[in-house]
Amino acid sequence: MDTAQSALLDRIRTLLEDEPTVREVAMFGSRAIMVREKMIVAAGKDGSLLVRVPAEAHDELLDRPGAQQAVMGRDRDMGPGWIRVAPETIAEPDGLEFWLDIALDHNRAVTDGDG
Repeated sequence: MDTAQSALLDRIRTLLEDEPTVREVAMFGSRAIMVREKMIVAAGKDGSLLVRVPAEAHDELLDRPGAQQAVMGRDRDMGPGWIRVAPETIAEPDGLEFWLDIALDHNRAVTDGDG
């Protein structure tokens, strides 16, 4: 596992200590974090973060610094609800926490989780 990815996963694990049913799986060439059996984020080998967001908030969230439309492979757009966040954007705790909060809120909405 790459150093940037490993460091990001350690930070994510710490922030998700109190969440129920957390597991990790290989997905999208990354290491995905599942909560309540739904993916919330995936740590990329380069330290970037793939984030599952509400489709209705997608365009607004794309205006955030470091956010871009997620693509699969070279150029296949993953569609609304998938955003890739640059490593420098989540380098500080507040940046990572912001995106994890968005992903967890969406997860709770689609799983009827109470958090």
